[in-house]
Amino acid sequence: MNWNVLENIHQTEELKDASFSKPQLVFKHSTRCIISKMVLKNFENDFLLQDVIDVYYLDLILYRELSNKIAEVFGVTHQSPQILLIKNGDVIYNTSHEGIDANVLREFV
Repeated sequence: MNWNVLENIHQTEELKDASFSKPQLVFKHSTRCIISKMVLKNFENDFLLQDVIDVYYLDLILYRELSNKIAEVFGVTHQSPQILLIKNGDVIYNTSHEGIDANVLREFV
């Protein structure tokens, strides 16, 4: 999968701005959690919307401050693993843990 990597707090506003022209998806992943690894692998295997959604990967261990900023800006409680789908500046869908299913995203694009 062609992930854009989130590693800078300024990318939060870039995500928001870009969401007005194309949905933006953030996958918040804990590299220390076996559940997160399993969910990430399943998500990557099932994701078929590369042409209509920009995808971002956030390593929660390295960039926890950035994760907190995303939670603050978009008004979503932090979870891990977690996906956020952002469109027109707002989170229109989010879920975590075993609820993460790439196929559900089709309903939102």
